[in-house]
Amino acid sequence: KAVIHAAKTFEKVSHAGDLGINVPGAATLDMKKLQAWKGGVVSKLTGGVRTLLKGNGVDIVDGSARLGKPTADGHQVIVTTKAGTTETLLAKNVVLATGSRPMNIPGFTVDQQRILDSTGALALDHVPARMIVIGGGYIGLELGMVYAKFGTKVTVVEATPRLLGSMDKDCVAVVERKLKKLGVEVLLDTKAKSWEDKGDRAVLTVELKDGKAATIDADKILLSIGRRPNSEDLGLAEAGVAVDKRGYVIADDQLRTNVPGIYALGDLIGGMMLAHKATKEGEVVAEIIAGHKAAFDVRTIPAVVFTDPEIASTGLTEDEARAKGHTDLKVGKFPFAALGRALSVNDTDGFVKVVADGKTQQVLGLHIVGNGASDLISEGSLAIEMGAVIDDLRLTIHPHPTLSEGVMEAAAAALGEAVHIINR
Repeated sequence: KAVIHAAKTFEKVSHAGDLGINVPGAATLDMKKLQAWKGGVVSKLTGGVRTLLKGNGVDIVDGSARLGKPTADGHQVIVTTKAGTTETLLAKNVVLATGSRPMNIPGFTVDQQRILDSTGALALDHVPARMIVIGGGYIGLELGMVYAKFGTKVTVVEATPRLLGSMDKDCVAVVERKLKKLGVEVLLDTKAKSWEDKGDRAVLTVELKDGKAATIDADKILLSIGRRPNSEDLGLAEAGVAVDKRGYVIADDQLRTNVPGIYALGDLIGGMMLAHKATKEGEVVAEIIAGHKAAFDVRTIPAVVFTDPEIASTGLTEDEARAKGHTDLKVGKFPFAALGRALSVNDTDGFVKVVADGKTQQVLGLHIVGNGASDLISEGSLAIEMGAVIDDLRLTIHPHPTLSEGVMEAAAAALGEAVHIINR
């Protein structure tokens, strides 16, 4: 996210003349300095977590761990330290939170030279002239847009008919327009088949929608086709913990596995692979272990794609709502171009969309594409969590001029009572 911010700042500086701010010469990019700044941000965040753990009396054991066979005294956790020694811990409760890693394509071995994963793409000390991104999900598009802003010729290869398949289609269309503006080529229904290293370049062979083969030259190929759980070498079988056919640990809404006292959360159990989802799941597990009643509610997990413009979504899209039996919907959209705040910051792409049940008027979803979407979406999650209706959003006074007014205006539009746009 630090690199995404840098790319957006670089783009804004390059267009500062639109606001009458004249910058002598063209803006230049120092990738090594950017990497140093990014590294400092990451170090502060990770160091802060370790400090909090120590401050709360948590013992930290550095090493790789696996489950042993359950004993009468508790669950065994066998830790191999970096020094090569082995330590066995016993616990009444064990929480598995080992996360995930990028998926690979057979024949595309990640070497962080020609073939990159997201980690490698975030560590480059130079801007490649050409980059192919395999995968049109959120990570691929976020990084693809970053390098397009830095000056790289980017091509996105996506095997399915659309980008960001889980997000609201209207929101995705706005991002697609920005991709085109940045010169990013998008190939849908296109499969990456093989690649060759020609010394001065990589050559990717793809199968196009019509079944014909084509080749694309690039300096770097970024694999971004999804993630897989880190469930190997954890001793799951020995401990009796059940997994599904894709390797995800099976857990219920209280994050309990089939083995009493063993919990699992985050990317390891699948679903939306989001840091804030895992954080909330961790809080739920802690409450349950402490003897409190708690469960995880998947309805209100906000998802954010840090493209430009950002997309943020919570609850159901229109298609999802209809699939769940909400045949009568009230949908309101309000464009950022009609907001004074968006105009004053010279960033008017996008809109706010409210989706509600037509009979009960209960809010089912909120979908935002535009500047600040990530900071606005929580109002929708709160509305869904508390069972709010459209009027709860419409009648709440939002400060002017702000981007948050878009939520209030979209709610009014859903009722056909918009003031600042024509009601359709």
